[in-house]
Amino acid sequence: MTVLRTLIVEDDRQVADVTRAFVDRHPRYRVAGVAGTAAGATQALANLEIDLVLLDMQLPDGLGLDVLRTARARGYGGEVVALTAARDVDTVRVARQLGVRHYLVKPFSMKALHERMDEVAVSLNGPVASGAALDQGDVDRLMTGSVPVVSSRESHTLGAVAEALAALPDGVSASAIGETLGLARVTARRHLERLVEQGRAEVEPVYGRAGRPEMVYRSLDVG
Repeated sequence: MTVLRTLIVEDDRQVADVTRAFVDRHPRYRVAGVAGTAAGATQALANLEIDLVLLDMQLPDGLGLDVLRTARARGYGGEVVALTAARDVDTVRVARQLGVRHYLVKPFSMKALHERMDEVAVSLNGPVASGAALDQGDVDRLMTGSVPVVSSRESHTLGAVAEALAALPDGVSASAIGETLGLARVTARRHLERLVEQGRAEVEPVYGRAGRPEMVYRSLDVG
């Protein structure tokens, strides 16, 4: 399993420590560096091999967007997740233009961060077979950073999820499918959502006693 090297760019030491603890809890990642300034982040990206940047947009000596502009101009092609209190339209739009596909507004939970990191890990580990011809839906998913084109391993998992879902006509949650197949909940949910996109499943919220809906998936596969 490839371990992905992560740079945390955050000027608040306490927030940086919490973020580092979150990253350390994810088995696919390790922290390669922490920078508290724009200058420090720019230097780290120039000197270290980094797969993922967790980037604050507001730094004491500049903007995270400027760090990213410089890094892209110098050839950095890795992934970036924005972790910031900045939520104005212009910042979000420019971040998107610079290749930021995940944007978490502070405060954020470890669960929310890990979900984005899971998606980044799938993207960086090359789910698209080399030389594969893509249809329009596959191209759209790659360009938007949503559910990626699957490898043979992912395809096998998708088939297992489809079979398990078809065996449960009353519907089931992503957590239950994950427990049944030994998958992480976020992985099970990703495959269930892919089945929905393919028209092989449907999803609807079911409200429980706590008042928060649970998403329940049902198979539409015939036979």
